[in-house]
Amino acid sequence: MKAQLNPYLNFRDTTKQAMEFYQTVFGGELATSTYAEFHASEDPSEADKIMHAQLNTEGGPLLMAADTPNSMEYTPGNNISVSLSGDDEAELRGYWDKLSDGGTVTMPLEKAPWGDTFGMCVDKFGINWLVNVAGQPA
Repeated sequence: MKAQLNPYLNFRDTTKQAMEFYQTVFGGELATSTYAEFHASEDPSEADKIMHAQLNTEGGPLLMAADTPNSMEYTPGNNISVSLSGDDEAELRGYWDKLSDGGTVTMPLEKAPWGDTFGMCVDKFGINWLVNVAGQPA
């Protein structure tokens, strides 16, 4: 198997809702495991937290996430973005529409100076997304 680079997102108590949302965006099969299922925490308040979630999609994107344990620092920020790119404009616009719904568009999805169609948004769970639709070759 070739090495893969996959986004792994961390949340504080909203992983289940976030991953169910991403499943509505990308489709695919979602698998989740709680801290209780793996006996991974002695803190009873963490029993239903998601220790690992994985969304496998037919189109290829793989997204993983977890709830940060109470004992670990969690500081949401703007130091990471998840990028979607390709040449299927209909597919990418569909993702864009769903990801930006209920979130904040920071740059509209429109023709960019480099010839592609590009946009940026922050979804309703605070994740930054970059969407780039490849332009037609000159």
